[in-house]
Amino acid sequence: MPSSFTSRLKLERQASGENSGTWGNLVNYVFNRIDSSVKGYQSVSVAGSSNVTLTSNVSTSNTDDSSTDDQVHNAVLEFTGALTGDIHVFTDAVETKYIVFNNTTGSQTLTFGPTGGTGVTLKQGAKTIVYTDGTTMVDVMADLGDIAMTSVTSSGNVAGTNINGSAVISTGNVSGTNLIATSDTVDIQGSSPAIIATNGTNTDLTLTPNGYGLVTFNGGGKIQQLAEKVNTSATAATGTINFDAIDGAIQNFTSNASANWTFNLRGNSTVTLDSLLDTGESITVAHVVPQGATPYYANVIQIDGSAVTPKWQGGAPTAGTADSTDSYTYTAIKTAANTYTVLASLTAFE
Repeated sequence: MPSSFTSRLKLERQASGENSGTWGNLVNYVFNRIDSSVKGYQSVSVAGSSNVTLTSNVSTSNTDDSSTDDQVHNAVLEFTGALTGDIHVFTDAVETKYIVFNNTTGSQTLTFGPTGGTGVTLKQGAKTIVYTDGTTMVDVMADLGDIAMTSVTSSGNVAGTNINGSAVISTGNVSGTNLIATSDTVDIQGSSPAIIATNGTNTDLTLTPNGYGLVTFNGGGKIQQLAEKVNTSATAATGTINFDAIDGAIQNFTSNASANWTFNLRGNSTVTLDSLLDTGESITVAHVVPQGATPYYANVIQIDGSAVTPKWQGGAPTAGTADSTDSYTYTAIKTAANTYTVLASLTAFE
């Protein structure tokens, strides 16, 4: 019976009594093939637009494990070259596994799979682990189960059944059984989804929009406890008081008013309130002003430097309240571009 070859690594199985005088060399060639299959690395140029079939030889041609073995029987494959068209790279149609690196350039795709079977598209610039049953190639890293790690940083998509890490940073999409995040939306699925801070004691949870963007809550809300920022300053009300809504909704002055003043509600020195609010939105702010023996009051109200006529609760004030603290509340309702209905009130705390 002549020698035969195994189906996967194509190792020579020598028949009894054959290969007299060369038996030892043939066994060494088998060892070379095993060595390459377990630890070998091969860089393969696949440049151009034509499909590529990796070379695959029987072990008798593997006389030197470092240079002359074929491309298929290596543990690690790196594909290189500039692609000018979408291509397929074919390996043997047998069970096997690889670590692969798509180190090509160009905007085309590279699909890796068994000859005559179904391949997987390898992300350009990425490394992954694949295996095949001889018919279908599977990308292991694209179909992981539960993941627990310290941090995930990805320039592509992240997908898994559950993703559990101290940080998930991705410029692509993040998806899982209980979490789906796209470039614009995070969808936490389930009957009672929750965002919870569990590390540390009395840990704050911060939602930070970009620039002067707003955090929008669609639907009703329930708040167990709320703390609001207060801007306190040793300022006396006089002249023009610019109320910068971006910095907070409450300004608390601690020095007595020294003259009647103009109250100007704006975003800040460079951002208008008109640019912050859409038509149909409103903002409510409070201005706390202490008074001495001679009281003063806000006699001009402006938004973005333009005068408005508020609707005052109980009528417009004509004076402040001596030796008290006056609290002004303004609600600006935007009805059109640079157009507002302003509801105002003055309450004296003595």
